[in-house]
Amino acid sequence: MPWHSLHRPSLALGVLRAACAREGLPVPVSYHGSLAFAEMMLRAGLTVGDYAEMADTGFHHSLGEWIFAGALNGPGFGCAGMRDLARRAGLPFRVAAAVRDLADEFTDQAADAILDREPELVGFSATFSQTIASLAVARRIKDRRPDVRILVGGYSTDGPMGVALHREYPFVDYVLRGEADVNFPKLLRALADCETTGTRDGLDDVPQLCWRADDGTTRVSPAASRLVPPTSITTPDYDDWFAAVPASVAARVEPELVVESSRGCWWGAKHHCVFCGLNGTAMTYRAKPAQSFVDEVLGLVRRHRILDVTTIDNILPNEFYRSALPELAGAGHDLRIHYEIKANARIEDVAALRAAGVWDVQPGVESLVDDVLRRMRKGVRGAHNVRMLRDGASAGLTVAWNWLYGFAGERAADYAAVVAQLPALVHLQPPSGAARIALQRFSPNFDDPRQGFTERRPAAGARFVHDIDDPERLAELVYSFDTPDQGLTAAEVGPLVDALAAWTAGYAGSALIARTLGDVVVIRDRRHGWAPVDHVLEHPREIAAWRALETGRAPLRVLAELNHEQHHDWDPDDFDHWLCRLGEAGLVFTDGDLWITLATSPAVAGKAHLPLSVLTPSA
Repeated sequence: MPWHSLHRPSLALGVLRAACAREGLPVPVSYHGSLAFAEMMLRAGLTVGDYAEMADTGFHHSLGEWIFAGALNGPGFGCAGMRDLARRAGLPFRVAAAVRDLADEFTDQAADAILDREPELVGFSATFSQTIASLAVARRIKDRRPDVRILVGGYSTDGPMGVALHREYPFVDYVLRGEADVNFPKLLRALADCETTGTRDGLDDVPQLCWRADDGTTRVSPAASRLVPPTSITTPDYDDWFAAVPASVAARVEPELVVESSRGCWWGAKHHCVFCGLNGTAMTYRAKPAQSFVDEVLGLVRRHRILDVTTIDNILPNEFYRSALPELAGAGHDLRIHYEIKANARIEDVAALRAAGVWDVQPGVESLVDDVLRRMRKGVRGAHNVRMLRDGASAGLTVAWNWLYGFAGERAADYAAVVAQLPALVHLQPPSGAARIALQRFSPNFDDPRQGFTERRPAAGARFVHDIDDPERLAELVYSFDTPDQGLTAAEVGPLVDALAAWTAGYAGSALIARTLGDVVVIRDRRHGWAPVDHVLEHPREIAAWRALETGRAPLRVLAELNHEQHHDWDPDDFDHWLCRLGEAGLVFTDGDLWITLATSPAVAGKAHLPLSVLTPSA
């Protein structure tokens, strides 16, 4: 259902289709409600951009869910409340209201189209903003054909949310929580056995299934003893989606393939980032064998003749830098891949990404303030994140990130030291903005009272999409929660917001690039807000010191290495003066005891190593 992306097939539906085929079961028919609703929007004079805005905006406030709340709960439901919430939160209510006018008609048409296929079971995959649309269509189906069984799964049903959804919506016969590669075929076989035996005893054997006993109460099957192992993670079947694309709105955008090379998060399994609610009950990290993943990607690329590939992993498997990525680099395809990675990637790792066709990364930068990163449990320092931005720029990668704040105990003074240095970063990819963290189910902020978020209630928008008055029952159903602000106040975050706006405004056309020319290194500074100048580095000890600082080092250790190991005999006072000139010229970022250079380097895709940048502040 909406609000699935128009340019990507559903990984969930693709996996379930392939899982059934693998188990020798009939392949389910798919209904791509997102494409059908987008077509209806276009006929009504709305645009693909309007669809994208509704899909990408206001998740915490349930704006996309509210569009279908009238179709589920009756005309006018939640309108006054959402109008007021949208005004306070700056949400595009006028567009949302125009789209909502179409939801009831779409719900009827979707139910008709699905029932035309004479189904016995209709399953809805609901992730984030797809729950209310799914429930609205499911209710229409059940009203017209009570014998059709309704199944809901997806991340919106993980943990207690699925149990609550089954309890609150009696027209939903089954909720299948968690990974379904194995459990969905198992459910289909169990339902077939129920038809044969006239009992429902076999449903207890389907892990994490919610179903109704004869007295109408919800029964919950126990979880499986283990998650889906890496070798059993299913390669998706997208044939039906690509068959539908030429005649659909998806033909107006650039289609992408969606794949997964791993599930869970190897960092989160050790040090769960305090704000992150992703993975839920499936944090344990499992990566596909590298060769299997490469074969899967190349097979889908060749089958569907699509070169744009989005991986939905939470984090790239570390071993892929030396296995899968080189294999993809050697395949001879001009791929454009998106990956989420960890920000401590080394320069040779960044080169491997670029050579493999990775053009866009989301490294989880989230902040450049060391103290805040420690509170997040990110496992990196501010200098490491700056290195990621710099090396990504050198390799020509788009580095997508967002600056998060609002952590208990964070201090304005720690921000001030970093904000003062942001003008020097104007040539590097700026964040999409600054946002106060939201409280999400499954995150340590939600689960651990010591994080300071003990006062919480369901996010305000939930009241305008679910017709549930009891706040405790509603709290069991939702993923997002409102909580009193922690950390920076609105006034204290003002300097950061202003600095980021200036960064974004000056980014286009800014450059700070170092090149080696014979025995000297020239750095051309053409950054917005800085005087245009070419710095030249000639002395070997300065070149050696600059190269040492490229990775993010403590200057005192660098000086000790230069004098004791390389015999440069550099006077400490002269060295300190050199460092000061670097800082005055905005050529370094300082993070406590760590200093890191800011100049990007010319990069050549496919090289095992990128060239090192070498700079000097000397005129």
